Amino acid sequence: MGRPAKFTEDQILDAALAVAAEHGPASATIAAIAARLGAPSGSLYHRFGSRDLLLAALWIRCVRRFQEGFVTALADGDAVAAALHTPRWCRAHPDEAAVLLLHRRQDLAAAWPTELAADLETLNTRAADALASHARHRGIDRDRLLFATVDVPYGAVRRHLLARRPPPASVDDLIAHTCRAVLPG
Repeated sequence: MGRPAKFTEDQILDAALAVAAEHGPASATIAAIAARLGAPSGSLYHRFGSRDLLLAALWIRCVRRFQEGFVTALADGDAVAAALHTPRWCRAHPDEAAVLLLHRRQDLAAAWPTELAADLETLNTRAADALASHARHRGIDRDRLLFATVDVPYGAVRRHLLARRPPPASVDDLIAHTCRAVLPG
């Protein structure tokens, strides 16, 4: 029987998140992540077979965490709340927002690990289903809903994240106003 792991998967992913958010995905090497965590590199390789696997797992975790509130708002029938989820989540989770909204997944993992191919394939299924269901129940064109709840909020927060600052509260009013203007009453 082996000894228990000193660091959990979430602790390793948190260290990777901190490095990638502060210095960009290219800086998130196994050595840098291990140093941030205070662990030997071997511990990371033992848990994650490669840097690509570790960073792909981080990407998946960020996407799932973000989508939770978005999907919930749509399931509750509130497109405006779904749209407002983006700036609010960015303020509450700045490191995850920086990694998720400023970098493509290809920036994190040079080669997407085959171990996570199924996760990647189904990663957006819940959000896509929630959008389709909301559009169908409200009689809204799906592309219009996507524009109001995804494209507008993303565009509204991106420049603030690029400047390494949280989106100001005034962004919420603009997003809500745009969402209401684009979607039928």
